[in-house]
Amino acid sequence: MYPPDCLIVKRPVPDVSKPCSDRKPWQAAARCSLSVVTGPSIMSSDPCSFSSFTRCVTKHLNLSLHLDFERHVIRAKVELTVEALEDRFATLTLDTRDLKILSVSANGQPACFSLGPKHSFKGTPLDITLPFDVSRGQHVIVEVTYETSPSASALQWLTPEQTAGKKHPYLFSQCQAHHCRSMVPCQDSPSVKHTYYAQVEIIRLLTRLRDDGKSISCVTSDLCPQVPMPSYLIAIVVGALESREIGPRSRVWSEKEFADKAAYEFSETETMLKTAEDLAGPYVWGQYDILVLPPSFPYGGMENPCLTFATPTLLAGDKSLSNVIAHEISHSWTGNLVTNKTWEHFWLNEGHTVYLERMIGRCMESEQFRQFKAIGGWKDLQDSVNTFGANNPLTNLVPSLQDVDPDDAFSSVPYEKGFALLYHLEELMGGPEVFMGFVKSYIQLFAYSSVTTEDWKNYLFTYFKDKVDILNKVDWNAWMFTPGMPPVKPQYDTTLADACIALSQRWTKAKEQDLGSFTEYDVKSLSSHQLIEFLSLLLGLWSEHLWLRLCVCAKWEEAVPLALKMATEQGRMKFTRPLFREVFNFEKYRKEAVRVFLAHRAAMHPVTAGLVAKDLKVDASNSSSL
Repeated sequence: MYPPDCLIVKRPVPDVSKPCSDRKPWQAAARCSLSVVTGPSIMSSDPCSFSSFTRCVTKHLNLSLHLDFERHVIRAKVELTVEALEDRFATLTLDTRDLKILSVSANGQPACFSLGPKHSFKGTPLDITLPFDVSRGQHVIVEVTYETSPSASALQWLTPEQTAGKKHPYLFSQCQAHHCRSMVPCQDSPSVKHTYYAQVEIIRLLTRLRDDGKSISCVTSDLCPQVPMPSYLIAIVVGALESREIGPRSRVWSEKEFADKAAYEFSETETMLKTAEDLAGPYVWGQYDILVLPPSFPYGGMENPCLTFATPTLLAGDKSLSNVIAHEISHSWTGNLVTNKTWEHFWLNEGHTVYLERMIGRCMESEQFRQFKAIGGWKDLQDSVNTFGANNPLTNLVPSLQDVDPDDAFSSVPYEKGFALLYHLEELMGGPEVFMGFVKSYIQLFAYSSVTTEDWKNYLFTYFKDKVDILNKVDWNAWMFTPGMPPVKPQYDTTLADACIALSQRWTKAKEQDLGSFTEYDVKSLSSHQLIEFLSLLLGLWSEHLWLRLCVCAKWEEAVPLALKMATEQGRMKFTRPLFREVFNFEKYRKEAVRVFLAHRAAMHPVTAGLVAKDLKVDASNSSSL
């Protein structure tokens, strides 16, 4: 257990963190999980990466980070152990974005380097020429000394005022999908995995000084688990954090103001872990901790190995809590252990994770519960297809991302269209137990590697070799490469949904004289998930943000400031982007939407700010728009 009064840097496993000797009545924790090794096959290209991974691959990574909270930069040195995949190997390319490269060496000898032209979303290629040739199979250690930009898209630096405690600054990262390159020069492609060793120094973290007048700093170094991981799972968090034990291999981390509530809310974590292990095989990552981030975190959760990042909206009445944690736990197998080779195959990560998440719900609740959640997922898919447009190629299960920013392609399509395909195959192949056997076998076969849809499909046909005639009847082109809704709508069990529909219809059809017939017992038999669905059907919404969107859409002017307030007080993109869009579409308040966004943009996560800027047609390079 970590000392409660010491600055520490936290790592994936609890027995390797080292407390600093300078004890104070506060605590800060940092988490780094870096990665990159190769799978069984190498693709010729990744449209979202410059890196030369057909000619060489990173096998190991040493990283030294010096965090400067005053300048909002990281001064760093990375040593990449690179294996040559060809004879007379002498040049390589790494991905970077807005990095200041200070020096490059190879096996201790100076190496020539140059930065290519900047691409709109891929960043800038770092071309390195080695001072010698390397033969196929040999390793070379490439060392890059560099500094990040204060506007690095992977990092958000928070002032003390932006935290719950209001006393100490905070830093967290979000590298998925292609933002690691703004923090570390690397082969930033999910097709490449590696082990790592990290050292972190926190410089001028706190506003207070030691008794001798010197700034407080802490250095730690430790060996991280030897499990190869893709670069997008690199993660770091530094802040005044406390932890609570929530299971034999789990702790929850947050600012102290939320620590006890977080521990209560995440008390079922170990049960979910054990259930997932029964379904998918052993959990190989050791520790499974959860970090509750500040409100500006842009996603519901992020599956960083050993330390899931979670939105604080889960502590504010968001009833999707169990789904989010089950989802992120499932990523320990589908995503982190078996990884999509490029972001065009993102559905392999997310479709399988939704399938496993709902299988966990089936085991812990019921099959009807799984069916109920699947119905909700189908509605989410319909919403995404409607938003993109039914003919938009980004609604393909396997889209082309040539010249497409992965952030712009993000939606529920790979999640729910992917799940719908897997559920359809489950029905064809013999039911959930039979198909879960395939999913578990697929995970075991491709563990520690990255795969394509073709790899997955080939194994599907191999595993169900006695049912190839059935698989051949599946319209694979329609499922994989055709935009819009799937060619087949699964027939889900509507038992739990029907109860919500029946009650909502009673309300909508009621006359004034019927109102006395409604009692609290009408909803007592509904689960929290059913209650949300009932409200959704009754009001056309299921939460505050949807209610505000509805009000703004109806041109109710009093709702505009409330919508903008919610859009800026938290940064979860699921809420923030639609609220800004609705106000922007209300022509009378279009300029107000832009004004409020510009006033709060600096406090937003870089990914969120960039996407909202596109929604509001704000030029990212300046403050003008309309």
